Amino acid sequence: MPQWAIAVIVVLLVVAVAEAAWIFLQKRRSDHLRHRFGPEYTRAVEERGSRMRAESDLQQRERRVEKLHIRPLPLRDQERFTEAWRKEQARFVDDPKGAVTEADKLVTEVMKIQGYPVSDFEQRVADISVDHAQVVDNYRAANAIARRHERGEATTEDLRKAMVYYRELFNDLLEMQEVRR
Repeated sequence: MPQWAIAVIVVLLVVAVAEAAWIFLQKRRSDHLRHRFGPEYTRAVEERGSRMRAESDLQQRERRVEKLHIRPLPLRDQERFTEAWRKEQARFVDDPKGAVTEADKLVTEVMKIQGYPVSDFEQRVADISVDHAQVVDNYRAANAIARRHERGEATTEDLRKAMVYYRELFNDLLEMQEVRR
């Protein structure tokens, strides 16, 4: 066999192995992101219109949150916030609008103490999606209802749903483990 033919075969083998490795790494990355972000992965793909763009965005979220030094609440703060939540939940019967407003404030305060920046809602949602992907859509929905409430457009049933959504995120935030994924 001529020398050039051997060289071509070797180059083709190297290219094939490199392509197989690239495909394997891409699949591994996709599997990791799909597992970590759950429904947020699907939402990101639909929003970005491309799996690659969505995965790039989700990886950027992970890198950003790693730099934030998110931490669980100390036990005394968990107890204080749990008691405050119970009061707001009980208040809902007599004052649903006030209870929802305070629920939003409680969730925001918990996030702030844990180390999440809280000034921009969209960035806050992106940040919490890294460790709380299963409830981030509920947070979006609760916030949308709270904004409708501010305009006088939310029904009592809407406010009830907002409280349930806020509670799910609140509980998830309080259950955050010392060792993060």
